[in-house]
Amino acid sequence: MVLVSAVRDYINRMLQDISGMKVLILDSQTVSIVSVVYSQSELLQKEVFLVELVDSIPLSKESMSHLKAVYFLRPTPDNIKQMRLQLGSPRFGEYHLFFSNILEDTQIHTLADSDEHEVVHQVQEFYADFVASDPYHFTLNIPINHIYMLPAVADPSNLQKFCDRVVDGIGAVFLALKRRPVIRYQRTSDIAKRIAQEAAKLMYQKESGLFDFRRMDVSPLLLIVDRRDDPVTPLLNQWTYQAMVHELIGIQDNKVDLRNTGKVPKDQQEVVLSSEQDAFFKDNMYENFGDIGMNIKKMVDDFQQIAKSNQNIQTVEDMAKFVDNYPEYRKMHGNVSKHVMMVTEMSKIVEERKLMLVSETEQELACSGGLAAAFEAVTNLLNNESVSDIDRLRLVMLYALRYEKESPVQLMQLFNKLASKSAKYKPGLVQFLLKQAGVDKRTGDLYGNRDLLNIARNMARGLKGVENVYTQHQPLLFQTMESITKGRLRDMDYPFVGNHFQQGRPQEVVIFVVGGTTYEESRAVALLNASNSGVRFIVGGSVILNSKRFLKDLEEAQKIARSGTNMV
Repeated sequence: MVLVSAVRDYINRMLQDISGMKVLILDSQTVSIVSVVYSQSELLQKEVFLVELVDSIPLSKESMSHLKAVYFLRPTPDNIKQMRLQLGSPRFGEYHLFFSNILEDTQIHTLADSDEHEVVHQVQEFYADFVASDPYHFTLNIPINHIYMLPAVADPSNLQKFCDRVVDGIGAVFLALKRRPVIRYQRTSDIAKRIAQEAAKLMYQKESGLFDFRRMDVSPLLLIVDRRDDPVTPLLNQWTYQAMVHELIGIQDNKVDLRNTGKVPKDQQEVVLSSEQDAFFKDNMYENFGDIGMNIKKMVDDFQQIAKSNQNIQTVEDMAKFVDNYPEYRKMHGNVSKHVMMVTEMSKIVEERKLMLVSETEQELACSGGLAAAFEAVTNLLNNESVSDIDRLRLVMLYALRYEKESPVQLMQLFNKLASKSAKYKPGLVQFLLKQAGVDKRTGDLYGNRDLLNIARNMARGLKGVENVYTQHQPLLFQTMESITKGRLRDMDYPFVGNHFQQGRPQEVVIFVVGGTTYEESRAVALLNASNSGVRFIVGGSVILNSKRFLKDLEEAQKIARSGTNMV
């Protein structure tokens, strides 16, 4: 039930049965799907000598009949239209067409009618319609992610596109895993309910034959939740390696763009950060920032030892040995300098934005009570000239989410101060967040003060002391997974769709977060899976968020809500 290997298997099957020189043709979304699980050198080993985008093919007129074309596309109307054109005047010797999801009958007919030159050798569905960024974490990279915050009447056609893409992605995940789940959703979210119902329709009615896999004793569970149930996690600064890189620099499809970070060697301007391709990253992706520094120092020391022994070349045998080991040596050199560069850049940002100071208050707001102390801490940081505008905004949002009911007067004071300090961010955005994800809108017990068990857990945590003040926060998703593991997820809060109920505790669970996941949540999933709780979790979402993306989605949604009067 590991996503990366499922997608790799599909790509292996696509490429290995077609002998000879190949060109791989992708669309803007399948590029991401392939690039996170397959490296350039692995494609070369499979005799793929060219990778092209499907819409750039018609721009070139030269014939390449010596190449076999392997297409891997999403089955969208645009892509089918492109295929019609390209099959009309074929440039390649053979055409092998693979689609990342279910083709409609009409699309198959269109392709058959277009193949007048009889160059198409096969048409297949390979269900890799999601970006498997980590073994237990996937994303759909949906550009119009802000749509989930708006009511259905605001932009019905884009909302339908969003829901269709999510249902396609979820359907593909279960087809790749060869499972049909029972489906539950978060009761307070209209969009979670809509997606759950549409997914059930796909799996139990429209394509029930395709999803008719061998029955298991206990069906897997698909749980659809809404990002707005936990708006705190995407607002926090992060202190574990993968999450921190995404928060401070940004990760897109497991690549980090370092061009804006000062003088960077040409071959290091964009680096790959993948647990599949980088052993150091795999071992350290969930470690906290302090330990990373130590571990990188050890890696540098090891590398220097190897470099020293390489300088000691005296005989022809030494030279031959060095040449044999050179590719490995170069790879190690690249890896060392990549991690050193990223940690150096992040240390610089932490220092410039005084993030240790800011983050301590964020964690207090997210985890422990104390209204008066929180108000004083946030006020001091708003007055601190070293604190950036975006950090001020996040602090006021975190305070508002925590104390919207208890301290309306102080909240107004913070709004006014924010408006006077940061001209660009009007407090209206904080109110919009409360409208979207305030206490009245949430199902979950975000601050652990509604149910006795959580209050006891928080007290015990307080008594034990926190091992690391910067990483004490746990996402709400962690509590949800604990409830599932213990069989305590309430039917009232998370109803089932249709008459498919769960008998006993599920062993496989996919949680989909409408509005996007965070790397803090994917870390919680990976750690829980490693603890052998008897339940295997996968988490996925419409995008992978950091605070910048979450705030951008909020602003976009607020803009649309304002332009359509009285919609939100």
